[in-house]
Amino acid sequence: MAEALEDFRIVDEPYWKETGDEVGLFTAAWDARMPVMLKGPTGCGKTRFVEHMAHRLGRPLVTVACNEDMTASDLVGRFLLDSDGTRWQDGPLTFAARHGAICYLDEIVEARQDTTVVIHPLTDDRRVLPLEKKGELLRAHEDFLIVVSYNPGYQSLMKDLKQSTKQRFGAMDFTWPEAETEAEIVAHEAGVDEETAKKLVEIGTRSRNLKGHGLDEGVSTRMLIHAGRLIERGVKPKDACKMALIHPITDDPDMRDALDAAVATWF
Repeated sequence: MAEALEDFRIVDEPYWKETGDEVGLFTAAWDARMPVMLKGPTGCGKTRFVEHMAHRLGRPLVTVACNEDMTASDLVGRFLLDSDGTRWQDGPLTFAARHGAICYLDEIVEARQDTTVVIHPLTDDRRVLPLEKKGELLRAHEDFLIVVSYNPGYQSLMKDLKQSTKQRFGAMDFTWPEAETEAEIVAHEAGVDEETAKKLVEIGTRSRNLKGHGLDEGVSTRMLIHAGRLIERGVKPKDACKMALIHPITDDPDMRDALDAAVATWF
């Protein structure tokens, strides 16, 4: 079992700048084995937070990037055919439940609802996973925990979690850090000086104010770090901002002009 988990252990501690009581809340949920739902905009640090907590708690982390083509078998497992005949292959959810890892379903609303219901028996007091094809009722390891994330800003009637799923989780809201904290994060992760980091955060804040006024989503902390890393490697700030901040989020000429003006204000 130790060998099976080795590839999923996070050796180096992921950087995390605490902005509230999120570490304490997650730790309490872990102690209670309460499934956790992380809600917040893309690129605000949800995945990094899960990685940090997995390292902090000393647990392996099995991550699944959910998508609309994902089936229940992709999560649970299936029989495979090889030279010796058929053999059962655990899916990531089954593997985590069997061996006591944290299973992180990233952007869970991207998966079909008939797929996500397979997690229900694992998210209540039963903590079991029926493997119907195999004829096995798997009882989750005592250290197993399921964590999901999604971006409420992209919710729709067609893409949302069922209430029967939502109510099985404790939820934590994530958003952009305060400007000073975000600048500290960008400076640390990108390796740029504090002044450059503050300028990048100002541009990010300006873009977020345009959400709903031409932009579906503002510049994320992740994107600011990308821009900072380009600057740290000698790319001119304006070029770095165009490549990492402006061009990825919009193709609208007027919106690009507005963001270019924001960049020109600070660089």
